Amino acid sequence: MGYDTGLAQRLREAFAGRPEIEERRMFGSIAFMLRGNMLCGIIGERLMVRVGAQQYAAVLARPHAAEMDFTGRPMKGFVSVAPPGFESDGDLAAWLRLGEQFVATLAPK
Repeated sequence: MGYDTGLAQRLREAFAGRPEIEERRMFGSIAFMLRGNMLCGIIGERLMVRVGAQQYAAVLARPHAAEMDFTGRPMKGFVSVAPPGFESDGDLAAWLRLGEQFVATLAPK
């Protein structure tokens, strides 16, 4: 499965200078990990963000957000964001902050 290399570069730039965030190849694509926990990734041209179960329903109500259904079963706590939802750098940063706020609550792996 391919992934949007332009989005990958934007994510790399967003996380530049952040040694606690590591890029890994996963699912035939890439994911970004915070202290060993998945924070976000790319599936095709869509941004995948880990938001956690507690705010999952509220985040799904946001424009351009959908259930993350990579394997045929929804991945609870993860959302998929269509490209119009992160078109601007500000919108992308807002999604990344949302994911980082949740992942920062998890124990390091």
